[in-house]
Amino acid sequence: MARRRTGSREPAAPGMPLSSLPVVVDAMGGDKAPAEIVAGARKAAEEGISVVLVGVPELLGDTGGLPLVACSEVIGMDEDAAQAVRRKKDSSLVRAAELVRDGAASAMVSAGNTGATMASALLRMGRLPGVVRPCIATPLPRLGREPAVLVDAGANAECTSAMLVQFAQMGAAYAAARYGVDDPSVALLSIGEEPSKGTPLVKETHGVLAGGAGVRFVGNVEGRDLLPSPADVVVTDGFTGNVTLKALEGSLRFIVQTLFGVFSTDEQTRAASEVLLPHLLPIASALDPENTGGAMLLGVDGICVISHGSSSATAVHNAVRVARDLARSDLAGLLAAAVGRTREETSGAGGDPGILRSR
Repeated sequence: MARRRTGSREPAAPGMPLSSLPVVVDAMGGDKAPAEIVAGARKAAEEGISVVLVGVPELLGDTGGLPLVACSEVIGMDEDAAQAVRRKKDSSLVRAAELVRDGAASAMVSAGNTGATMASALLRMGRLPGVVRPCIATPLPRLGREPAVLVDAGANAECTSAMLVQFAQMGAAYAAARYGVDDPSVALLSIGEEPSKGTPLVKETHGVLAGGAGVRFVGNVEGRDLLPSPADVVVTDGFTGNVTLKALEGSLRFIVQTLFGVFSTDEQTRAASEVLLPHLLPIASALDPENTGGAMLLGVDGICVISHGSSSATAVHNAVRVARDLARSDLAGLLAAAVGRTREETSGAGGDPGILRSR
């Protein structure tokens, strides 16, 4: 079937809505694969979500009757991403991306090698029209309200201002589609709130966003303000974003483990825990990455959800839910429209459309 590069993929079966197609799960990806991955896929199927697995049949065990697309290769967590994707054409990751490309699946989910997941999606699905580079969007918890979105969380270690501007545009469209945020606010991660603070890249990007780039830009935000973030979308380069994300995850884990450790110190703390734990456990659950549904690769012509490498069945279950919901909302089409609309507005206003091109 010929591909339609419009940001809204046609299903392989004529007349079948894209949202009715299954979510394809890479059963071989992740530290706990395939057992936990299959268990998470089965949980999703039990609640009525259409799921198809891709994996090596003899390694999967009991799949609970889920449809299976057989493959013969697996990309390891420590393999070079680009080389592995090009060499292992019959790997579970590559086959999963091809199912989305060919209109046989609405979205893909993988907890495998992050770089290889990105490479598979990019090489098989392709980029959305006008997108310079895809980026990773990941949720930042905000208790009592919808999460904020951090973008880029690790796809691009080196960026241009053109890339960061597009990350802002796609991040805003994603926040609106996934979390229902009306007119999301966008901030730039820096070392100070003033426009003069930051690296040359941050200062240049600030000028472009402040001058009008199709998003509601509210200025810079500092790292100390990320939990909870005052902005709905926080934009940065992939190196800074990944370091920031892992620092936050480690800090939260340390605080939670320390707090729960204190509760077992003596009789008094154990008694206090009986009163406090019912109030603290929902907070711990809200901060647990297992419950967020994973990160999203923005800018490819399809839906690709990236789960944490240590994902359990719970994390995979939630990731499949997110993938299903984003396919229903036609996220790829919304992202293509956001990038395309801003390019037209920039050109129409007499601006330099080159700002949205890689240099």
